[in-house]
Amino acid sequence: MRFLAALFGRRARLRWLHLIIGGALLMPYFLVGTVLVGMAGSGEQLFSSLPAQFVAFGLALPMAAATGFFALVRPLSVAAARALCGVPPALLADGPARTRQARVRTAGWYTLHLALGGIISGATLALPPFAVAVIALPFFAGLRETWLLDGPEALREPWALALAPFAGLAMLLALALAAAVAGEVLARRAPVLLGPTPEDRLAAAERRAADLAVRNRLARELHDSVGHALSAVTLQAGAARRVLDRDPEFVREALTAIEETTRRTVGELDSVLGLLRQDGEPDEEGAAYGPGLDALGGLLAHCGVPVAYEREGDPEDPGVVDPVVAREAYRIVQEGLSNALRHGGGDAASPVRLLIVVRERELMIVMENPLGERPAVARPGGGRGLRGIAERAVLLGGRAEAGPYDGVWRLTARLPLTTADATGTADRAEGRR
Repeated sequence: MRFLAALFGRRARLRWLHLIIGGALLMPYFLVGTVLVGMAGSGEQLFSSLPAQFVAFGLALPMAAATGFFALVRPLSVAAARALCGVPPALLADGPARTRQARVRTAGWYTLHLALGGIISGATLALPPFAVAVIALPFFAGLRETWLLDGPEALREPWALALAPFAGLAMLLALALAAAVAGEVLARRAPVLLGPTPEDRLAAAERRAADLAVRNRLARELHDSVGHALSAVTLQAGAARRVLDRDPEFVREALTAIEETTRRTVGELDSVLGLLRQDGEPDEEGAAYGPGLDALGGLLAHCGVPVAYEREGDPEDPGVVDPVVAREAYRIVQEGLSNALRHGGGDAASPVRLLIVVRERELMIVMENPLGERPAVARPGGGRGLRGIAERAVLLGGRAEAGPYDGVWRLTARLPLTTADATGTADRAEGRR
Protein backbone atom coordinates (compact mmCIF):
# COMPACT_ATOMS: atom_id res chain seq x y z
CA MET A 1 0.00 0.00 0.00
CA ARG A 2 2.83 2.41 0.77
CA PHE A 3 4.30 1.72 -2.66
CA LEU A 4 1.01 2.51 -4.38
CA ALA A 5 0.55 5.64 -2.23
CA ALA A 6 4.04 6.78 -3.20
CA LEU A 7 3.10 6.37 -6.89
CA PHE A 8 -0.52 7.52 -6.93
CA GLY A 9 -1.09 9.37 -3.63
CA ARG A 10 -2.00 13.04 -3.36
CA ARG A 11 1.61 14.22 -3.08
CA ALA A 12 2.64 12.09 -6.06
CA ARG A 13 -0.24 13.49 -8.13
CA LEU A 14 0.67 17.07 -7.24
CA ARG A 15 4.31 16.48 -8.14
CA TRP A 16 3.21 14.87 -11.42
CA LEU A 17 1.16 18.00 -12.13
CA HIS A 18 4.21 20.13 -11.33
CA LEU A 19 6.21 18.15 -13.89
CA ILE A 20 3.50 18.58 -16.52
CA ILE A 21 3.59 22.34 -15.89
CA GLY A 22 7.34 22.18 -16.47
CA GLY A 23 6.69 20.41 -19.77
CA ALA A 24 4.22 23.09 -20.77
CA LEU A 25 6.77 25.80 -19.96
CA LEU A 26 9.32 23.95 -22.09
CA MET A 27 7.14 23.98 -25.20
CA PRO A 28 8.04 27.49 -26.50
CA TYR A 29 11.75 26.73 -26.21
CA PHE A 30 11.23 23.30 -27.80
CA LEU A 31 9.38 24.83 -30.76
CA VAL A 32 12.24 27.26 -31.32
CA GLY A 33 14.61 24.28 -31.16
CA THR A 34 12.60 22.41 -33.78
CA VAL A 35 12.75 25.46 -36.04
CA LEU A 36 16.53 25.53 -35.70
CA VAL A 37 16.76 21.80 -36.42
CA GLY A 38 14.45 22.21 -39.42
CA MET A 39 16.63 24.98 -40.81
CA ALA A 40 19.66 22.70 -40.55
CA GLY A 41 18.04 19.61 -42.08
CA SER A 42 14.97 18.26 -43.80
CA GLY A 43 11.70 19.56 -42.40
CA GLU A 44 9.82 16.43 -43.53
CA GLN A 45 11.73 14.20 -41.13
CA LEU A 46 11.63 16.61 -38.20
CA PHE A 47 8.60 15.25 -36.33
CA SER A 48 9.14 11.62 -37.34
CA SER A 49 12.80 11.49 -36.36
CA LEU A 50 13.50 10.71 -32.73
CA PRO A 51 17.13 11.94 -32.90
CA ALA A 52 15.90 15.25 -34.32
CA GLN A 53 13.47 15.58 -31.42
CA PHE A 54 16.29 15.02 -28.92
CA VAL A 55 18.43 17.64 -30.66
CA ALA A 56 15.58 20.13 -30.43
CA PHE A 57 15.17 19.22 -26.76
CA GLY A 58 18.88 19.82 -26.20
CA LEU A 59 18.68 23.22 -27.87
CA ALA A 60 15.68 24.21 -25.74
CA LEU A 61 17.43 23.74 -22.39
CA PRO A 62 20.08 26.51 -22.77
CA MET A 63 17.34 28.93 -23.77
CA ALA A 64 15.35 27.94 -20.68
CA ALA A 65 18.46 28.41 -18.52
CA ALA A 66 18.91 31.93 -19.88
CA THR A 67 15.31 32.74 -18.91
CA GLY A 68 15.98 31.51 -15.40
CA PHE A 69 18.33 34.43 -14.78
CA PHE A 70 15.43 36.90 -14.64
CA ALA A 71 14.79 38.01 -11.04
CA LEU A 72 11.07 37.22 -11.02
CA VAL A 73 11.57 33.59 -12.02
CA ARG A 74 12.47 32.65 -8.45
CA PRO A 75 9.26 33.79 -6.69
CA LEU A 76 7.17 32.05 -9.34
CA SER A 77 9.20 28.85 -9.03
CA VAL A 78 9.09 29.02 -5.24
CA ALA A 79 5.30 29.41 -5.26
CA ALA A 80 4.91 26.36 -7.51
CA ALA A 81 7.36 24.29 -5.45
CA ARG A 82 5.60 25.15 -2.19
CA ALA A 83 2.17 24.33 -3.56
CA LEU A 84 2.95 21.21 -5.60
CA CYS A 85 6.27 19.71 -4.48
CA GLY A 86 5.50 19.45 -0.78
CA VAL A 87 8.61 21.41 0.22
CA PRO A 88 8.36 23.13 3.65
CA PRO A 89 8.00 26.90 3.08
CA ALA A 90 10.77 27.72 5.56
CA LEU A 91 13.33 25.99 3.33
CA LEU A 92 12.64 28.23 0.33
CA ALA A 93 13.61 31.84 -0.24
CA ASP A 94 11.19 34.74 -0.54
CA GLY A 95 11.34 37.49 -3.11
CA PRO A 96 13.14 37.91 -6.43
CA ALA A 97 16.68 36.71 -6.97
CA ARG A 98 18.88 39.79 -6.63
CA THR A 99 22.39 38.40 -6.37
CA ARG A 100 24.39 36.53 -9.00
CA GLN A 101 24.53 33.39 -6.86
CA ALA A 102 20.76 33.37 -6.38
CA ARG A 103 20.16 33.82 -10.11
CA VAL A 104 22.53 31.01 -11.03
CA ARG A 105 20.75 28.69 -8.60
CA THR A 106 17.35 29.72 -9.95
CA ALA A 107 18.48 29.13 -13.53
CA GLY A 108 19.67 25.65 -12.51
CA TRP A 109 16.33 24.87 -10.89
CA TYR A 110 14.33 26.23 -13.83
CA THR A 111 16.35 24.18 -16.31
CA LEU A 112 16.02 21.00 -14.21
CA HIS A 113 12.28 21.52 -13.79
CA LEU A 114 11.69 22.02 -17.50
CA ALA A 115 14.00 19.15 -18.51
CA LEU A 116 12.37 16.58 -16.24
CA GLY A 117 8.95 18.05 -16.94
CA GLY A 118 9.47 17.80 -20.70
CA ILE A 119 10.46 14.13 -20.46
CA ILE A 120 7.61 13.16 -18.12
CA SER A 121 5.06 15.23 -20.05
CA GLY A 122 6.07 13.61 -23.34
CA ALA A 123 5.86 10.16 -21.79
CA THR A 124 2.51 11.00 -20.21
CA LEU A 125 1.09 11.99 -23.58
CA ALA A 126 2.52 9.09 -25.59
CA LEU A 127 2.79 6.09 -23.30
CA PRO A 128 -0.76 5.64 -21.84
CA PRO A 129 -2.50 5.27 -25.26
CA PHE A 130 0.15 2.80 -26.36
CA ALA A 131 -0.09 0.83 -23.11
CA VAL A 132 -3.90 0.68 -23.34
CA ALA A 133 -3.61 -0.64 -26.89
CA VAL A 134 -1.15 -3.32 -25.74
CA ILE A 135 -3.54 -4.35 -22.95
CA ALA A 136 -6.39 -4.64 -25.47
CA LEU A 137 -4.46 -6.77 -28.04
CA PRO A 138 -5.71 -10.19 -26.86
CA PHE A 139 -9.34 -9.05 -26.96
CA PHE A 140 -9.60 -7.33 -30.37
CA ALA A 141 -8.67 -9.23 -33.54
CA GLY A 142 -8.85 -6.15 -35.73
CA LEU A 143 -6.39 -4.35 -33.44
CA ARG A 144 -4.01 -7.30 -33.68
CA GLU A 145 -4.17 -7.32 -37.47
CA THR A 146 -3.41 -3.59 -37.62
CA TRP A 147 -0.64 -3.52 -35.02
CA LEU A 148 1.07 -6.82 -35.78
CA LEU A 149 0.91 -6.68 -39.57
CA ASP A 150 4.56 -5.72 -39.92
CA GLY A 151 5.66 -6.78 -36.43
CA PRO A 152 7.82 -9.73 -35.39
CA GLU A 153 6.31 -13.17 -35.66
CA ALA A 154 6.96 -13.84 -31.98
CA LEU A 155 4.32 -11.28 -31.02
CA ARG A 156 1.70 -13.39 -32.81
CA GLU A 157 2.30 -16.34 -30.54
CA PRO A 158 -0.41 -17.15 -27.97
CA TRP A 159 1.96 -16.72 -25.03
CA ALA A 160 2.91 -13.21 -26.25
CA LEU A 161 -0.74 -12.21 -26.50
CA ALA A 162 -1.38 -13.64 -23.04
CA LEU A 163 1.41 -11.48 -21.60
CA ALA A 164 0.34 -8.32 -23.46
CA PRO A 165 -2.03 -7.03 -20.71
CA PHE A 166 0.68 -7.43 -18.10
CA ALA A 167 3.17 -5.64 -20.36
CA GLY A 168 0.76 -2.72 -20.77
CA LEU A 169 0.19 -2.46 -17.01
CA ALA A 170 3.97 -2.59 -16.48
CA MET A 171 4.37 0.37 -18.87
CA LEU A 172 1.84 2.42 -16.91
CA LEU A 173 3.49 1.45 -13.63
CA ALA A 174 6.90 2.40 -15.03
CA LEU A 175 5.53 5.80 -16.08
CA ALA A 176 4.14 6.42 -12.58
CA LEU A 177 7.44 5.32 -11.05
CA ALA A 178 9.41 7.64 -13.35
CA ALA A 179 7.12 10.56 -12.46
CA ALA A 180 7.49 9.81 -8.73
CA VAL A 181 11.28 9.65 -8.99
CA ALA A 182 11.45 12.88 -11.00
CA GLY A 183 9.16 14.60 -8.50
CA GLU A 184 11.31 13.43 -5.61
CA VAL A 185 14.44 14.71 -7.35
CA LEU A 186 12.86 18.15 -7.73
CA ALA A 187 11.64 18.15 -4.12
CA ARG A 188 15.11 17.31 -2.83
CA ARG A 189 16.86 19.89 -5.01
CA ALA A 190 14.39 22.70 -4.30
CA PRO A 191 15.89 23.73 -0.91
CA VAL A 192 19.37 23.77 -2.49
CA LEU A 193 18.51 25.71 -5.65
CA LEU A 194 15.57 27.80 -4.40
CA GLY A 195 16.64 28.10 -0.78
CA PRO A 196 17.93 31.36 0.72
CA THR A 197 21.48 32.37 -0.10
CA PRO A 198 23.74 33.89 2.59
CA GLU A 199 22.72 37.32 1.29
CA ASP A 200 19.04 36.38 1.65
CA ARG A 201 19.61 35.20 5.23
CA LEU A 202 21.43 38.44 6.06
CA ALA A 203 18.60 40.52 4.59
CA ALA A 204 16.03 38.49 6.53
CA ALA A 205 18.01 38.96 9.74
CA GLU A 206 18.15 42.70 9.12
CA ARG A 207 14.38 42.80 8.56
CA ARG A 208 13.77 40.89 11.79
CA ALA A 209 16.12 43.23 13.67
CA ALA A 210 14.30 46.25 12.26
CA ASP A 211 10.92 44.76 13.24
CA LEU A 212 12.16 44.05 16.76
CA ALA A 213 13.53 47.58 17.01
CA VAL A 214 10.15 49.03 16.06
CA ARG A 215 8.36 46.72 18.49
CA ASN A 216 10.74 47.70 21.30
CA ARG A 217 10.23 51.37 20.52
CA LEU A 218 6.45 51.00 20.57
CA ALA A 219 6.67 49.01 23.81
CA ARG A 220 8.62 51.88 25.41
CA GLU A 221 6.03 54.36 24.18
CA LEU A 222 3.19 52.34 25.70
CA HIS A 223 5.06 51.76 28.95
CA ASP A 224 5.93 55.41 29.45
CA SER A 225 2.57 56.81 28.39
CA VAL A 226 0.28 54.34 30.16
CA GLY A 227 2.56 53.94 33.18
CA HIS A 228 2.69 57.67 33.80
CA ALA A 229 -1.06 58.06 33.32
CA LEU A 230 -1.89 55.26 35.74
CA SER A 231 0.52 56.61 38.35
CA ALA A 232 -0.89 60.14 38.07
CA VAL A 233 -4.52 58.99 38.08
CA THR A 234 -3.93 56.68 41.05
CA LEU A 235 -2.29 59.43 43.06
CA GLN A 236 -4.99 61.99 42.24
CA ALA A 237 -7.81 59.55 42.95
CA GLY A 238 -6.26 58.50 46.28
CA ALA A 239 -5.76 62.10 47.36
CA ALA A 240 -9.30 63.02 46.35
CA ARG A 241 -10.73 60.09 48.30
CA ARG A 242 -8.94 61.16 51.47
CA VAL A 243 -10.29 64.74 51.40
CA LEU A 244 -13.64 64.01 49.75
CA ASP A 245 -15.70 65.28 52.70
CA ARG A 246 -13.66 68.32 53.75
CA ASP A 247 -12.16 69.80 50.56
CA PRO A 248 -14.56 69.63 47.57
CA GLU A 249 -12.48 72.16 45.62
CA PHE A 250 -9.40 69.91 45.75
CA VAL A 251 -11.54 66.96 44.67
CA ARG A 252 -12.79 68.99 41.71
CA GLU A 253 -9.23 69.83 40.69
CA ALA A 254 -8.14 66.22 41.09
CA LEU A 255 -10.99 65.01 38.88
CA THR A 256 -10.09 67.64 36.28
CA ALA A 257 -6.48 66.46 36.33
CA ILE A 258 -7.63 62.84 35.98
CA GLU A 259 -9.81 63.79 33.02
CA GLU A 260 -7.01 65.69 31.27
CA THR A 261 -4.49 62.90 31.90
CA THR A 262 -6.74 60.16 30.57
CA ARG A 263 -7.75 62.23 27.52
CA ARG A 264 -4.12 62.91 26.65
CA THR A 265 -3.17 59.27 27.19
CA VAL A 266 -6.01 58.01 25.00
CA GLY A 267 -4.72 60.26 22.21
CA GLU A 268 -1.21 58.88 22.59
CA LEU A 269 -2.55 55.33 22.63
CA ASP A 270 -4.44 55.98 19.40
CA SER A 271 -1.19 57.13 17.77
CA VAL A 272 0.77 54.09 18.90
CA LEU A 273 -2.01 51.60 18.09
CA GLY A 274 -2.37 53.24 14.68
CA LEU A 275 1.28 52.48 14.05
CA LEU A 276 0.73 48.89 15.15
CA ARG A 277 -2.10 48.56 12.65
CA GLN A 278 0.34 49.82 10.00
CA ASP A 279 2.93 47.19 11.05
CA GLY A 280 4.87 49.73 13.08
CA GLU A 281 5.93 51.86 10.11
CA PRO A 282 6.18 55.65 10.41
CA ASP A 283 4.19 57.92 8.14
CA GLU A 284 5.34 58.88 4.64
CA GLU A 285 7.37 61.83 5.89
CA GLY A 286 9.05 59.75 8.59
CA ALA A 287 7.69 62.09 11.28
CA ALA A 288 8.19 61.13 14.89
CA TYR A 289 5.07 59.89 16.61
CA GLY A 290 4.02 61.01 20.05
CA PRO A 291 4.14 64.42 21.75
CA GLY A 292 7.23 66.61 21.93
CA LEU A 293 8.54 69.27 24.28
CA ASP A 294 5.86 71.68 23.07
CA ALA A 295 3.34 69.52 24.96
CA LEU A 296 5.38 69.66 28.18
CA GLY A 297 3.15 72.35 29.74
CA GLY A 298 0.08 70.12 29.72
CA LEU A 299 2.06 67.22 31.14
CA LEU A 300 3.43 69.26 34.05
CA ALA A 301 0.07 70.86 34.81
CA HIS A 302 -1.71 67.55 35.29
CA CYS A 303 1.05 65.15 36.29
CA GLY A 304 -0.18 64.77 39.89
CA VAL A 305 2.91 66.19 41.55
CA PRO A 306 4.07 69.81 41.99
CA VAL A 307 6.88 70.69 39.57
CA ALA A 308 9.25 73.65 39.62
CA TYR A 309 10.17 74.00 35.94
CA GLU A 310 13.19 76.00 34.78
CA ARG A 311 14.68 76.21 31.33
CA GLU A 312 17.62 77.78 29.60
CA GLY A 313 17.19 78.41 25.90
CA ASP A 314 14.04 77.45 23.97
CA PRO A 315 13.58 73.66 24.07
CA GLU A 316 10.08 73.95 22.54
CA ASP A 317 11.37 75.47 19.28
CA PRO A 318 11.46 72.72 16.57
CA GLY A 319 14.14 74.74 14.78
CA VAL A 320 16.41 74.32 17.81
CA VAL A 321 15.57 70.80 19.01
CA ASP A 322 15.03 68.09 16.43
CA PRO A 323 11.46 66.61 16.61
CA VAL A 324 12.83 63.12 17.23
CA VAL A 325 14.95 64.39 20.11
CA ALA A 326 12.02 66.45 21.44
CA ARG A 327 9.80 63.38 21.47
CA GLU A 328 12.34 61.29 23.35
CA ALA A 329 12.99 64.14 25.78
CA TYR A 330 9.25 64.37 26.50
CA ARG A 331 9.15 60.65 27.27
CA ILE A 332 12.18 60.93 29.53
CA VAL A 333 10.53 63.72 31.51
CA GLN A 334 7.29 61.75 31.62
CA GLU A 335 9.03 58.66 33.00
CA GLY A 336 10.92 60.79 35.53
CA LEU A 337 7.61 62.18 36.78
CA SER A 338 6.20 58.66 37.00
CA ASN A 339 9.15 57.62 39.16
CA ALA A 340 8.60 60.68 41.37
CA LEU A 341 4.94 59.75 41.76
CA ARG A 342 5.73 56.17 42.68
CA HIS A 343 8.71 56.74 44.96
CA GLY A 344 9.07 60.41 45.88
CA GLY A 345 7.66 62.43 48.73
CA GLY A 346 5.56 64.56 46.40
CA ASP A 347 4.56 67.26 48.92
CA ALA A 348 4.19 70.96 48.11
CA ALA A 349 7.10 71.94 50.32
CA SER A 350 9.47 69.73 48.34
CA PRO A 351 8.29 69.80 44.70
CA VAL A 352 9.97 68.06 41.83
CA ARG A 353 12.58 70.29 40.22
CA LEU A 354 12.92 70.10 36.44
CA LEU A 355 15.67 71.88 34.52
CA ILE A 356 16.00 71.73 30.72
CA VAL A 357 19.04 73.39 29.20
CA VAL A 358 19.60 73.93 25.48
CA ARG A 359 23.28 74.24 24.69
CA GLU A 360 25.14 74.55 21.41
CA ARG A 361 24.95 70.87 20.50
CA GLU A 362 23.29 69.29 23.51
CA LEU A 363 19.95 69.14 25.30
CA MET A 364 20.35 68.46 29.02
CA ILE A 365 17.51 67.33 31.28
CA VAL A 366 17.95 67.38 35.07
CA MET A 367 15.13 66.23 37.34
CA GLU A 368 15.31 66.07 41.13
CA ASN A 369 12.70 64.89 43.59
CA PRO A 370 12.69 63.92 47.30
CA LEU A 371 13.81 60.39 48.01
CA GLY A 372 10.67 59.64 50.06
CA GLU A 373 10.15 55.91 50.48
CA ARG A 374 12.19 54.93 47.43
CA PRO A 375 13.50 51.38 47.92
CA ALA A 376 17.22 50.84 47.93
CA VAL A 377 16.85 48.16 45.25
CA ALA A 378 14.47 47.79 42.35
CA ARG A 379 11.19 46.08 43.07
CA PRO A 380 10.63 42.62 41.49
CA GLY A 381 9.52 43.10 37.90
CA GLY A 382 10.24 46.84 38.09
CA GLY A 383 13.06 49.03 36.92
CA ARG A 384 11.91 49.12 33.29
CA GLY A 385 11.36 52.88 33.38
CA LEU A 386 14.94 53.83 34.19
CA ARG A 387 16.22 51.25 31.74
CA GLY A 388 13.91 52.69 29.08
CA ILE A 389 15.28 56.17 29.76
CA ALA A 390 18.83 54.92 29.33
CA GLU A 391 17.88 53.13 26.10
CA ARG A 392 16.25 56.25 24.67
CA ALA A 393 19.33 58.33 25.42
CA VAL A 394 21.79 55.77 24.03
CA LEU A 395 19.79 55.29 20.82
CA LEU A 396 20.08 59.01 20.20
CA GLY A 397 23.80 59.01 20.85
CA GLY A 398 23.45 60.51 24.33
CA ARG A 399 23.55 59.17 27.86
CA ALA A 400 21.45 59.12 31.01
CA GLU A 401 22.04 58.32 34.66
CA ALA A 402 19.90 58.29 37.79
CA GLY A 403 20.50 57.79 41.49
CA PRO A 404 20.63 59.43 44.94
CA TYR A 405 22.50 62.73 45.01
CA ASP A 406 22.84 65.06 48.02
CA GLY A 407 19.60 63.94 49.68
CA VAL A 408 17.47 63.85 46.51
CA TRP A 409 16.92 61.50 43.61
CA ARG A 410 18.49 63.00 40.50
CA LEU A 411 17.89 62.00 36.91
CA THR A 412 20.22 63.47 34.30
CA ALA A 413 19.95 62.94 30.55
CA ARG A 414 22.12 64.48 27.82
CA LEU A 415 20.84 64.26 24.24
CA PRO A 416 22.26 65.59 20.95
CA LEU A 417 20.48 68.38 19.09
CA THR A 418 21.67 67.63 15.55
CA THR A 419 19.17 65.75 13.45
CA ALA A 420 21.78 63.80 11.52
CA ASP A 421 23.62 62.72 14.65
CA ALA A 422 20.43 61.82 16.49
CA THR A 423 18.67 59.81 13.78
CA GLY A 424 21.82 58.22 12.37
CA THR A 425 23.04 57.01 15.73
CA ALA A 426 19.55 55.83 16.66
CA ASP A 427 19.14 53.80 13.50
CA ARG A 428 22.54 52.19 13.84
CA ALA A 429 21.94 51.31 17.48
CA GLU A 430 18.46 49.96 16.76
CA GLY A 431 19.87 47.79 13.97
CA ARG A 432 22.43 46.26 16.30
CA ARG A 433 19.83 45.33 18.91
